[in-house]
Amino acid sequence: MIGKISTGKSFRGCLNYLHEGRLQQSKALQEIEQEKKQAQVICYNQCFGNKKELIQQFNEVRYLNPKLSKPVLHASLSFAHSDQLSNQDKIDIGKQMAKDFGFENNQYVVIEHADRQHQHLHIVANRVGYDAKTVSDSNNYKRMANFCRSMERKHQLQQVLSPRRFLSKEERILPRQDIRKEALKEAIAKFLKQSTTMKEFQNKITAKGYEVELGRGIAFTDAQAVRFKGSQVGYPLLKIAKQLAQNRQMQQEEQQKPSLAQQLRETILRSQREEQLKKQQEDKQEIKQSGGFRL
Repeated sequence: MIGKISTGKSFRGCLNYLHEGRLQQSKALQEIEQEKKQAQVICYNQCFGNKKELIQQFNEVRYLNPKLSKPVLHASLSFAHSDQLSNQDKIDIGKQMAKDFGFENNQYVVIEHADRQHQHLHIVANRVGYDAKTVSDSNNYKRMANFCRSMERKHQLQQVLSPRRFLSKEERILPRQDIRKEALKEAIAKFLKQSTTMKEFQNKITAKGYEVELGRGIAFTDAQAVRFKGSQVGYPLLKIAKQLAQNRQMQQEEQQKPSLAQQLRETILRSQREEQLKKQQEDKQEIKQSGGFRL
């Protein structure tokens, strides 16, 4: 289980993204992006309604502390492919996080997405409570790491053991991300050699169990929901694109080369032409020696 947590300024921006996906250039593309996300609110706390109503309710409470610049708490929880949680399990994990992070009495929602092969959740909470008090964001990264390890044990989930700096001494000696990095590097290198287009490369590495994210860069998520940027394993997007272009060029050059059968035919024809030329030269020499008459 991997958890990420951040604070932000805009409930509108956060909830728009979680319901509709990344902003697209046209309405049609936005509808496709929204359909891909398949966002579903599975738990409401101290709030209710659709996206527009939630934004309004969150904003009304945030102004109880107008000096707070970042009232949005946004957490994402990603589970390994092997982890199959029930709807109630996901709700329970969301509620446990609210309790552990101190916003169980505040407004929050738990949103599930279905755009990945592995299960994952988003939790959006108002750091400002109805009593105008603010939920602390101190040591959020360490608290999130501890929360993930706790949920892995409680729900018998696949252990990720990350980030390293928040692990116990015993956990630090266990095999972890370095092995995953090497496995990913080997897979990328192997399938790059076999591919000439990005689509072909994606299909091959996806069949190996990795999810691929393409944007300004490239990222890979393995079966345990551990995500690596391409640059972290020595394969940024530019390097991959360059290698694919070289592969295409080599393929084109190979296709332009004559086949073995064609080479054999050309060799035979060349040999026949040489024999004919030699015979013609011998005939000329013979005629010359006979005074212009063939014997």
